[in-house]
Amino acid sequence: MFFKNIHIRIKIIILIIVFLFLLIIGKVFYIQVIQYDKLNNYASSLWSRNLPIEGNRGIIYDRNGVVLADNITTTSLVIIPNQVENKEETAKKISDILKTDYDDMLAHVSKKSSIERVHPEGRRLSYEIADQISNLELPGVYLVKESKRYYPYDTLMSHTIGFVGIDNQGLSGLELMYDKYLTGEYGAIKYFSDAKGNRLELNEVYEKPQDGINMTLTINYDIQASLERELNNAVIKYNPDQALGIAMNPKTGEILAIASRPNFSPSNYQDYTVEEINRNLPIWMTYEPGSTFKIITLSASLEEKIVDLDNDHYFDSGATKVENATLHCWKHGGHGQQTYLQVVENSCNPGFVQLGLKLGKDTLFKYLDLFGFGVKTGVDLNGEGAGIIFDLAKVGPVELATTAFGQGVSVTPIQQITAVSAAINGGILYKPYIVKSLNEPETNTVVLENTSQIIRKVISEETSAKVRYALESVVANGTGRPAYIDGYRVGGKTGTAQKVKDGKYMVGNYIVSFIGFLPADDPEIIVYIAIDNAKGVTQYGGTVAAPIAKQVLTDAISALGIEKRIDAMEKEYNYNDKKYEHVPNVGGMTVKEAVSNLKSFKVEFSGSGNKVYYQSPSAGERILEGETVKLFLTE
Repeated sequence: MFFKNIHIRIKIIILIIVFLFLLIIGKVFYIQVIQYDKLNNYASSLWSRNLPIEGNRGIIYDRNGVVLADNITTTSLVIIPNQVENKEETAKKISDILKTDYDDMLAHVSKKSSIERVHPEGRRLSYEIADQISNLELPGVYLVKESKRYYPYDTLMSHTIGFVGIDNQGLSGLELMYDKYLTGEYGAIKYFSDAKGNRLELNEVYEKPQDGINMTLTINYDIQASLERELNNAVIKYNPDQALGIAMNPKTGEILAIASRPNFSPSNYQDYTVEEINRNLPIWMTYEPGSTFKIITLSASLEEKIVDLDNDHYFDSGATKVENATLHCWKHGGHGQQTYLQVVENSCNPGFVQLGLKLGKDTLFKYLDLFGFGVKTGVDLNGEGAGIIFDLAKVGPVELATTAFGQGVSVTPIQQITAVSAAINGGILYKPYIVKSLNEPETNTVVLENTSQIIRKVISEETSAKVRYALESVVANGTGRPAYIDGYRVGGKTGTAQKVKDGKYMVGNYIVSFIGFLPADDPEIIVYIAIDNAKGVTQYGGTVAAPIAKQVLTDAISALGIEKRIDAMEKEYNYNDKKYEHVPNVGGMTVKEAVSNLKSFKVEFSGSGNKVYYQSPSAGERILEGETVKLFLTE
């Protein structure tokens, strides 16, 4: 019995020993296999140090690959305090180079930290400053690569693209909205040191930084550059309070150009106020649209079949009375007897009042809703305004009448161009957008892609065709003649909007505008220009804004490859207008004969001799009378 008990005890002890042995083996296996990476990282962190390397921010391109926002490589100052041998001397030398406070720099080099970034004085240093620090060869002082945002065209699209701060973080515009995509990830040069921070003679490890996602916009740089140039010219010529412009593809909602004045330099954002930086006028500004809004009243009237442009007539005496209000036409004495096509051509307020009254408030305001007024368009830019439309319950005959010609309501430019696009593109309201795609930088894999989004059908194709015809007639025969481009089918509408201050309309202070498109029968581009309080000129949309839009449209012809047309409407000339004339063929004529045939033009000669062997422009081209024809002569 006694030996039997001993035998049992030995078995128990053996089992315990085996169990403990297995437990130890399991623990070793757990540490060596399961937790190896975690513990190895803990150990490495005790004797490894990282010098950070910043990844590039994503590049922003236009639709054709033109770089709008890029990066340049700079260096920044990093200090390993434990490696600094003479802290006072190091602080003095660096503070002298950076022109910063010595005590602040001494605090950096004396800090109880494994790595100290000198911020902001040591960030994104010039090559000259970086070389001076590098040449000192100070222990514990390092220069590491950083990426600095670079805007090749400086102020171009400044409100829309936005800017980044000292940490390369987006602070406004697209840079802010898409910051999580555009921002790259840090890499590092990993080196090894002992417990005191002294560098060990072990191989360094390079961890490659990850660049941010690239962005492609719907913008066409050539059209954008044209719009920017023309707004600059307008500022010089008219000294307006503000100016803005948008160009869009009316058949997709893609924004081709967008700009406003005043603007700012993203690289020097510190020199501007928050208001100057954040006021992206084309999507933010709200104001009474004036006569460009008549396009909506026209569309609704044609869709509801309450007017026949060619056969219905209206007599304009210069004013019309609605209840106790007298609403005037811009032309003193009125336009007299007109067809409704002429009402549109002449931008006759009383004629549009009659259209509004015929429609009635329920129907007109139904179309305002359909065309998207009073709500945000949803454009992929921050800070969009919604505009203000009358509460239908508070709309009386006077409010209905003024709304019909664009007074009393408040809209944004992006609403205006989006709504008019629907009126001329066949009747489809599109959601405007500016970001075409986001692409992974190495493989170009699409991360996010935007395509055209239809909001709703607004009017019929038949109605839209009539609207296009009427607006083409406005440019050929009406108030939009300054936007006429010979050989191209251009449609458009002028606008002169009153401004309100302290509840009263201002005198002699207007927002003049023009919205134009081409080709008029199948629009590929629509341009909206608004100039606020142009000085030194009669403030009409036709005299101020239309010529600006014409130049942008002219440049767009080349940018989009739009061809001349033989079926363009002929312009109706005023008595003082210069006319387009065909250049005759004078090749082979004597100088005297050529000059006689070119009496409508200015003639310049090149070469010697008495016979013409070449002419520019070529025979058959149309140019304005008084423009130059150059003749090349031979014996």
